[in-house]
Amino acid sequence: MNIEASYMGLRLKSPVVASASSLSYTLDGVRRLAASGVGAIVMHSLFEEEITGEADRRARLLEAGTESYAESLSYFPEPTPQGASKRHLDLLERAASLSDVPVIGSLNATAPGGWVAHAQEMESAGAAGIELNVYMLPASPQDGGRSVEARHVELLQMVKSAVRVPVAVKLGPFFSSIGEVAAMLDAAGADGLVLFARFVHPDIDPELMRIVPGIGLSSPFESRLSRTWISLLRGKVRASIAGATGVDQAEDVIKYLLAGADVVMTASSLLRHGPAHAQELVDGVSAWMARKGFQSLADFRGMLSGSGDGDGAAEERAAYVDALRAANAKSQGPW
Repeated sequence: MNIEASYMGLRLKSPVVASASSLSYTLDGVRRLAASGVGAIVMHSLFEEEITGEADRRARLLEAGTESYAESLSYFPEPTPQGASKRHLDLLERAASLSDVPVIGSLNATAPGGWVAHAQEMESAGAAGIELNVYMLPASPQDGGRSVEARHVELLQMVKSAVRVPVAVKLGPFFSSIGEVAAMLDAAGADGLVLFARFVHPDIDPELMRIVPGIGLSSPFESRLSRTWISLLRGKVRASIAGATGVDQAEDVIKYLLAGADVVMTASSLLRHGPAHAQELVDGVSAWMARKGFQSLADFRGMLSGSGDGDGAAEERAAYVDALRAANAKSQGPW
């Protein structure tokens, strides 16, 4: 049974990929993931706020020194990665050298400035690829849709021009035309598209009278939106496509593959059940393939996608109408 997969030109031993999470905060965590059967590991994200915070602290230190000890400035070394960013790169380098599966660096960015350098540092540290996790919520009414899309493309192009390793973009689901955005990023050189990123959903505590931040683990129901778009995009973009939310059991992985995903990423299931759960996902896919008579992933990947010669919008509309009819029929059944 051949369960090897291909993602952004990388050959993977399985289609299950450990997405960015706290499980990769330590070298031991990376080792446990690598031993669990995953085909690749996406390191936890390096956030823009970590880097800018360090730069601000360094600037304040330099400025303070000029007040009375100007000559001491000559003792400061040339700028190098500091604090959290240096620890991140050191861990990435060690993980890439010790792991027998590809390790992908993750950047959580909002603006192009400065990210080219950090992408290059990740490449130098041994990252097999880079994932741009563009957390960009247009909260202002003045943020036009086209400007948000253009920032995604600009960020991708700048990073692509600076590194040789493949680059993926992790997208949120909140675009007026996800298909067009995917096509724009594909044309701009994206090697992979990850559908979808999950946004923080804050709540309100009425007793404490304050906003409560938080993000929970995903549920299988959330995967339906991702699978819908993967199905519609299959065969219409050159980039590899990764499904990235709502995975808990092997059945969820299989559904993504049938919809057309090249690989299936999961963090919630590994956090919920432990890193060893990845092997259960892989074994479940293999058992299902044997039961159905499939010898490789290529035998069934995209089999149930909506990316044929038909009108994807019309097919989606027909499915919508059928679902409503079925729901109505069920509600009008015997009481």
